[in-house]
Amino acid sequence: MCPLQPHKTEYWLFPKIKDWKAFSLRVAWICELILASVQQLDPRRHVVSVDEKTGIQALARIEAVAPQSQGGHKRREFEYTRHGTTCLMAAIDVGTGDIVSNRLHPTRNEADFAAFIEQTVAQFPQEDEVVFLADQLNTHMSATLVKWVADKLSFEGDLGKKGVTGVLKSMESRREFLENPQHRIRFVFTPKHCSWLNPIENWFAKLQRHVINNGNFSSVSQLENKILAYMHFYNRCLVKPIKWVFKGFCKAQKLHNYNCQKLSA
Repeated sequence: MCPLQPHKTEYWLFPKIKDWKAFSLRVAWICELILASVQQLDPRRHVVSVDEKTGIQALARIEAVAPQSQGGHKRREFEYTRHGTTCLMAAIDVGTGDIVSNRLHPTRNEADFAAFIEQTVAQFPQEDEVVFLADQLNTHMSATLVKWVADKLSFEGDLGKKGVTGVLKSMESRREFLENPQHRIRFVFTPKHCSWLNPIENWFAKLQRHVINNGNFSSVSQLENKILAYMHFYNRCLVKPIKWVFKGFCKAQKLHNYNCQKLSA
């Protein structure tokens, strides 16, 4: 039961959006980028969706295969031993659906993410434009990443000092630099609470279903090898262009949350 006060309306499980117009415009902008990439409107621009899947556990089930139920349903053994965790950074080319880059590593700090972006950019021709779709995690707007992008673009301006001046001063200033549309390598950040706008999340869901949920791993290295094998199999046998039909919100009004209906006394 929703704990509402009499004559008061509240909603749960819905983000607080301070500026609905700016939010809807950004959503439409991202959808436009995705649709243009899927339709191959500009072969020299590559839209790449990136994110991290953190804390992937190497679990060894006490019984690898549980006996079937009386109705023939597959059972899963829920008692397990933990053998450590890993973090997967992955990048999907929105236009083709291919996993173009990945990084399996125990940490995911700003140096890890910058190294992953460098590795991903290297997969494309040097003169092509690379646009990254990413969420607003602080490591996605780090000083390390800004410095690498500036160096790659031969940026001649003054980056300033982190926390003090210039481009490096704050997350807002770094974000503005990384989203500069004049840059060959740039980022477009999804609004908060909008992971559904980032196509890599759909692929992470496939990885979870196909490899991790019913997996039985005696070590982190075995887990990582299974993930790598799945990525190769996916690119060889399962890959297909992303189907994207959403173009943004057609009405200038907020969405309603139906998880918790309005209650009034």
